[in-house]
Amino acid sequence: MLIGIPKLLSPDLLKLLMEMGHGDEIVLADSNFPAASHAERLIRCDGHEIPALLEAILQLMPLDQYVDKPAALMQVVPGDTVATPVWEVYGRIIGERAGLEAPFDMVERFDFYDRARKAYAIIATSETERYANIILKKGCVL
Repeated sequence: MLIGIPKLLSPDLLKLLMEMGHGDEIVLADSNFPAASHAERLIRCDGHEIPALLEAILQLMPLDQYVDKPAALMQVVPGDTVATPVWEVYGRIIGERAGLEAPFDMVERFDFYDRARKAYAIIATSETERYANIILKKGCVL
């Protein structure tokens, strides 16, 4: 064990975060996301929900300070009436950790999938909220 590292971050996830460079992206994927078929690098975080992982990751990883929107969400498909309260939770966490009030780029579903395929890694979670997927762009440690 190490001091100061959130317990829910596995050694594999810590290694991955260390390997990433400025501008690399990771996807925190909900349980419905096709993570295995889209990932070049896949980390499983079964039993964990995205808000807790987001909070833990942002304790260690800065978001890209040189772009307007260092986080991306999958847009709700037109005609789908599902609510997305988890987005408010993400906004609060990112606001507290990174000081950003409007950090989200809204990405159409299939464009989100394409962007996820290009991401450094996908983190598969047990998150059950719909449209809970989020992409984070790593920044520089200042």
